[in-house]
Amino acid sequence: MLIDQVENVEAKTIDLDGVKDAKIRVLIADEQGAPNFHMREMIVAPGGYTPRHIHEWEHECYIISGEGMMETPEGPKPVKAGDFVFVAPNDDHQFQNTGDEELKFLCLIPKPATCCCK
Repeated sequence: MLIDQVENVEAKTIDLDGVKDAKIRVLIADEQGAPNFHMREMIVAPGGYTPRHIHEWEHECYIISGEGMMETPEGPKPVKAGDFVFVAPNDDHQFQNTGDEELKFLCLIPKPATCCCK
């Protein structure tokens, strides 16, 4: 079993094309012995965004703080603290911070999915 604090995990800059002012904390993954899922905290600065992309696995996301816009196959949708998001396999998606504070959200993916934001 593992119990820890999010502040004890380094937030690493996501250095990819199509990303602006976004970081990731890998909270639970292979290194912690997770056999089925990985949990990450995404941190997007005001005006920043994650990559717009598609992949064949699902995401489950929970917005911890801030507000933003979620690009979806149906068009942009607002998101804010307390919202949860299910991204189905092969859904085109992106998170954008449209607020004045950091947009933070938990993102869970199945193992062994390889994510552009690793």
